[in-house]
Amino acid sequence: MVVVSRKEDMAEEFNVLIVDDQEDTRKNIARLLQFENDINVVGTARTGQDAIRQTKALDPDVVLMDINMPDMDGIEATERIQEQAPISQIVILSVQGDTNYMRRAMLAGARDFLTKPPRSDELVSVIRQAGAKAKAIRNEMQFVSRGTGSLVDPRVTTFQLSGMGRIIAVYSPKGGVGTTTVATNLAVALHSPETPAVIVDANLQFGDVQVFFNERGRTSIVDLTPNVEQLDTELVEDVVLHHQASGVDIVSAPATPEDGEQVTGTQLVKVLQFLARMYSYVIVDTNSYLEDETIDTLDACDLVVLISSQDIPAIINTRSVLQLLVSRLGISKEKILLIMNRFDRQIAITPEKVGHNLGHKVSCVLYEDREYVVPGVNRGVPFMLGEGKSKEIGKGILELVGKVRESLSKLERIGIDEG
Repeated sequence: MVVVSRKEDMAEEFNVLIVDDQEDTRKNIARLLQFENDINVVGTARTGQDAIRQTKALDPDVVLMDINMPDMDGIEATERIQEQAPISQIVILSVQGDTNYMRRAMLAGARDFLTKPPRSDELVSVIRQAGAKAKAIRNEMQFVSRGTGSLVDPRVTTFQLSGMGRIIAVYSPKGGVGTTTVATNLAVALHSPETPAVIVDANLQFGDVQVFFNERGRTSIVDLTPNVEQLDTELVEDVVLHHQASGVDIVSAPATPEDGEQVTGTQLVKVLQFLARMYSYVIVDTNSYLEDETIDTLDACDLVVLISSQDIPAIINTRSVLQLLVSRLGISKEKILLIMNRFDRQIAITPEKVGHNLGHKVSCVLYEDREYVVPGVNRGVPFMLGEGKSKEIGKGILELVGKVRESLSKLERIGIDEG
């Protein structure tokens, strides 16, 4: 271990471990950070194995992780650190700036991804953001430990106690474009033991999320909404359906349209916000009609995955709803992730043309796939659990996962910078 610097008597410090196989790079990053009073470089490592050992020994708030190293790549090292020392937040540094590396890094558990050489202000901002997350986890652990006399798994504390989960609404103003298919497979792809996901069927009259998972249950969101002021984890666990194959939990839609009329937008939002204290990701499958419940959900969520297709009516409706979300509801464009579903290469309407027409870039394209999508829906098996995961449609969902993580990270960084 090489201790690079140590600042004393700081009220709030973020301890950083630098991992890179190039000594010059390690020194340059350390020099770049030495002028920041709240950032303390506690050590450096040259290999992935050394990074794992030092992370366990030093317990840094942030690990700056190179991808290319002699013994294992930074993505594998990130996965192992997340298993053995999950409090430390990992920021990947790589000369490879493509989306494939970024997606793999985020799926491995990295907090952020920067291209080498990073700008000084960008690197410092990301370290402070990641360090604040690590501090929040430690504070919650100490609080629970003092209150109960027992330790808490930090991977649980991150979202279950700190309220740091994220609400992601999947929405399209036009029915039949595959909103539920995208929502269910996105939930499957986002879920892991460290970042559990729950999907909420907010189509309160005719929701069918549980059918897409081949689940049947007698409970639904109407078992939660009357108790929104007294919700607790025990009640939620009694209501959710647990999908064994994927690990995803499900809050079903009401059994009848009449039951759905009992749920107000305010109640729905409070349920979603409570679930965000229990899960890393709360995926909301929304109704295409802009009723109060849908508007309130879109307004309260952290990210909107807005779905369009190549047909003209869908594009026209998407333009209208973009104007509504941005101009009327005041939702930032950065919070809207526009994707195209059921994309057919033989149709001349391209993502670039659609993005230009809408004044909003298409972030992700999901290609038409009749071989895996429809049979999966009919069997109640999301295609991300079968062979479809390795096909073009599955790769599209994984790209969407990367875009979701990237957008949430960027929004969080913007929030901290503005704060």
